[in-house]
Amino acid sequence: MLDARKAGKHKSVMENDPLVRAAVDVRLRAYAPYSRFPVGAAVETVDGRIFTGCNVENAAYPEGSCAEAGAIAAMAAAGGRRIRRVVVCGGGAAPCTPCGGCRQKIREFAAAETPVIMVSPAGERLLERTLSDLLPDSFGPGNLG
Repeated sequence: MLDARKAGKHKSVMENDPLVRAAVDVRLRAYAPYSRFPVGAAVETVDGRIFTGCNVENAAYPEGSCAEAGAIAAMAAAGGRRIRRVVVCGGGAAPCTPCGGCRQKIREFAAAETPVIMVSPAGERLLERTLSDLLPDSFGPGNLG
């Protein structure tokens, strides 16, 4: 686990990581006219493919979609079934962690030890957690028998 803010260490810039760059770039295409809080997410599959998504808001607020859900949907549509890493890029200096629903969506396709990395719009690593840190004692496909 890494929390650079609490550790008092310099934040690492991950501009050379294609997954981070993908999340940072797709955030710029988010549709967030109501919250004005654009979010980008990128997932990397076990075979190295990268899929992105951004939040898309709607005037009927509950009908919007999260960036992570969009990236996972793009992955599934392309036949991807296993996530190796996740990067989420929100705005500002505070890490933008996935919401509860997105944590569960990630869980459907990722192992407990999967890293979920939150970065700034500049690609600085703000926080890293494993999926099990974010969603302890989770319910997943294995629970269904």
